[in-house]
Amino acid sequence: MIKATISGDIVGSTTLSEEGRLILEKGFHDLLFFLDTNFGVYGRVVKGDYLECYLNNPEVALRVMLIIKCFIKALPIKGPIGTKSFKIHGIRLAIGLGEISRFDKNKGIIDGEAIYLSGRLISKQSDVYEKRRVIKSTLFIDAKNQNVVNEFEPVLALIDFLLSKCTSKQCEVILHKLAGKSEETIANELGISQSAVNQHSTGSGWNAIEKAVNRFNNVIINL
Repeated sequence: MIKATISGDIVGSTTLSEEGRLILEKGFHDLLFFLDTNFGVYGRVVKGDYLECYLNNPEVALRVMLIIKCFIKALPIKGPIGTKSFKIHGIRLAIGLGEISRFDKNKGIIDGEAIYLSGRLISKQSDVYEKRRVIKSTLFIDAKNQNVVNEFEPVLALIDFLLSKCTSKQCEVILHKLAGKSEETIANELGISQSAVNQHSTGSGWNAIEKAVNRFNNVIINL
């Protein structure tokens, strides 16, 4: 049975100040609680800047990936405590779709094809960055079913471009929309007007993002 994993590493984490690292540490804690509460996702942080998630419901993998992306980009890491690359990209993320041979939440064990696929993608991209210091893409996917990869690689590239242009406030709005909240609820939680929520949503390309997430859900659930 197909499962999903998401692996990720923070862009430019070594350049963050102590203050930035503390904000990131708390952010990861809040993010993992949010994912567990809302999507039943098990997640863990390794070495302070590497993330691994296991999803029993693979059809929500793209939604969860984008929530992670937006959550990290929305963190209040500003000025000299963050690099330009971090502000633009936040985190690299890869979805792996395949079998999971062993999962033990209590022991922190995730083993199987899916985690190997996502982990190798992140490792490969990190190696490329270390050699060239150029970031072209930060959202990736690999799967046993090559048709899924062929369909969603270009989709991820387009979403990646949209999110790289988003402000932290736009990212906040997107992640709440991805969690299924209404604009009225988002406005109340963020302390802004509903029209401002709508403006941030429209300016971020939400309509395209929503269509991509729904398409991914339908494709994966019917595999």
